[in-house]
Amino acid sequence: SCKTSTESRHITSPLPSSTSISPREGGIWHPWFSTSPTETSPPTPSLPGNPKNTPTNPRSSPSCAAIFSVSPSEGKKTARDSGGAIQKTISVRPEQHALFVEHQISNLEGHFSYGTHPILDLSHLNEGQGRITTSPLRWASVFTDSFANLDDGETQSLKIGARFDDLKSVPLADGETTDLTRYPARSGNDDLVMMVNEAATQEQPFAWSAAVLDGYLWFALKNPADFPATLFWISNGGRPTAPWNGRHTGRLGIEEVYSYFCYGVDISREDRLAEENIPTTREFQKDQFLSLKMIQAVAPVPDNFGAVKSITPLDEHSVTITDENNHFVEVSLDWTFAASQKSQQETDGHSPIP
Repeated sequence: SCKTSTESRHITSPLPSSTSISPREGGIWHPWFSTSPTETSPPTPSLPGNPKNTPTNPRSSPSCAAIFSVSPSEGKKTARDSGGAIQKTISVRPEQHALFVEHQISNLEGHFSYGTHPILDLSHLNEGQGRITTSPLRWASVFTDSFANLDDGETQSLKIGARFDDLKSVPLADGETTDLTRYPARSGNDDLVMMVNEAATQEQPFAWSAAVLDGYLWFALKNPADFPATLFWISNGGRPTAPWNGRHTGRLGIEEVYSYFCYGVDISREDRLAEENIPTTREFQKDQFLSLKMIQAVAPVPDNFGAVKSITPLDEHSVTITDENNHFVEVSLDWTFAASQKSQQETDGHSPIP
């Protein structure tokens, strides 16, 4: 089974009362090393290890921000204590229906895995009504071990360890195939797949995931160098025991990660995808300050809007989202927040970062 070694907490961000973030059910950050969380609210987010002590986003002032810190445990350190510190900032911007999420990591030494854990609730949709897609993939596989504990009566539908290159044709355990771009589906099962995105380019400076729902879509942008893979945790009633009790249905985790599937750091450090040139842990150095950024956003779409085919920059402050039938919407969004710095420098005519 997949386990992490962190404690998770839900913290309500001080967003305006009119702000709606539906259907995002949860967004627990999973840095897979032991920490003790504390909340802080400094006027500008900064951390030891940021030599200039600069704000997290000097380019644009957010209209609202929530800041959380995770620091090493006080007193005697345990074997699980990394000694690292994390500061998380969630901000919003005027006229943009998006969460700008940044994790600043400092004082960390060694190889670690990490990931995000947003869960979408599609249980109100008809069978197959939701349309789920990602940016182009260079590797994809069903979880390589059993994702169901048969002793507890758990069930899964996908073929263990099956490789695939098309979300519309993924092998089932019974020898058939299924379409993962349509959800809810495969009732009574929980499954897990991992997909590795293509690298960013000058024309496509970010990777993306998207879910078209009823009249609107949710989408996320990331730098694939910071989050090489996307997990789909497809939870549709395959867990009959507590705390699920068969009631967790129609949920979909679209999780951007730097890991080996949902495993913690010990297995991720085994580098099981080395032959595929896919990293599953990242090397941190105590004297280096690292910022990890993502955007999660929503946008209205026409009722006939199909599965997202592409999300591309329109200008520096907006993107074009095109569906499988070449319908498109233009969305105001400061996408450069999450884009590859290398791609941005190439676009600006500067030398790329080595």
